[in-house]
Amino acid sequence: MELRAVEEFLAQAPDFTGPRKRALLDAVLHLLGVTSATAEPPAPAAFSSRGLHLWARVQVTAVKVVLAHASGAIAYVHEDDVALLRSTQHPGIVWEGNLLIHLSVLHALTLMPGHDQLVGQGIRTALAHQRPDGGMPFICDEDTWITATAGVALHAAGAGQPALDSIARRLLALQQPDGGWSYSQRAQLTDVDCTSAAVEVLHLAGAQAHHASIRRAIDALHTVRGKDGGFPTYLAGAPSEAGMTAAAANALTTQGGSQHVTVDAALGYLSAVQHVDGSFPPDWSSSRLHTVFRAALAATRHPAAPGSRGHAVARRCQALVLGSQNSDGGWGQQDGAASDTLSTAYALITLTTRPDHTAPAVVGRGVAYLLAQQREDGSVRSVPDSIGPRPFPFTVPVLADVFTLLALGHLTHRTTPGPPGTGQERDRARGRPVSRV
Repeated sequence: MELRAVEEFLAQAPDFTGPRKRALLDAVLHLLGVTSATAEPPAPAAFSSRGLHLWARVQVTAVKVVLAHASGAIAYVHEDDVALLRSTQHPGIVWEGNLLIHLSVLHALTLMPGHDQLVGQGIRTALAHQRPDGGMPFICDEDTWITATAGVALHAAGAGQPALDSIARRLLALQQPDGGWSYSQRAQLTDVDCTSAAVEVLHLAGAQAHHASIRRAIDALHTVRGKDGGFPTYLAGAPSEAGMTAAAANALTTQGGSQHVTVDAALGYLSAVQHVDGSFPPDWSSSRLHTVFRAALAATRHPAAPGSRGHAVARRCQALVLGSQNSDGGWGQQDGAASDTLSTAYALITLTTRPDHTAPAVVGRGVAYLLAQQREDGSVRSVPDSIGPRPFPFTVPVLADVFTLLALGHLTHRTTPGPPGTGQERDRARGRPVSRV
């Protein structure tokens, strides 16, 4: 790989993950028999486990073993490192549902004597997840996060109470002891993204009925909140991220005045990290519009005086979307990129936050592009959007369906509201909460 291509690829990940992701890429290239084009060996910070959540500690340790062996410095691998890797291996179980980490651990253990049986067992476990096309997924599933996000989309689209109740019951059964949710029932490490989406669904399904679970989840969000007012993905003390902060702010706005100070601080963080063009630092999506739509929603749900930081965040988000529509009516992941369904859905949701709901021609062309991507069975085609570990992309096909539904729901009920008795107007009349994500 050329050095320029490596740098461009790594630039898609947040800056604070840079050394670790460079080391991971070097390890992957080494295992593939390709010489890395990086200018120098990974920095020592790439192998530090200080302040890392457990998934990252295991991944960093596996990379450390691979690169130490590649450079003839295997003496730098300690018994504690090997013990940590061994602790993730159990017959038939992919640790935390993460096949990439599972396979990384196996590659590392093959380089350490005495692990043949454990590696063989791990290979058999991995092969149980091989797809019909011969490939392997990055994770076993992302069902919990998808379920929560789909619940919000279904509500926006006018789904009935039975659908929301069913989703709420499933989420209640998966709430972790710390009050949060993980991306999958196979994992225990909770995160801000999944927890925020779950709060949204439980609130929409019945704020009073689910008060106790919502309260525990809100407390979990506060536990990891940063001193800068932002929120990280996983661990208290980790760097705050714009995408997670916007997600948490949206969840917290469901709680009314009790969370105004926290939401205002979150919007202050978003204002501080927002780029001049209205975009934000990279998050867990390949599309710059992913954090944009979340931030715009959070900013416009929070009661604040005109001219506030939140209003400024929303205006910059809206201006970015209005100025970046492609000639085919859609939006792309980055400036100049070809249109795709998910980026277009994010853009359209952002436009629904405009108070005057202007730019009908822009919205109309965007909707036409979106509907043109729908297949006969109702599903929607799109390019890969999710990334993890950042900046490696992976495909979750159903996300195109979920966010298309969410965008159309927002458009139906916000830009062209019907009379009382339909959709969210009916919900408002009955005092029922309306979708905030």
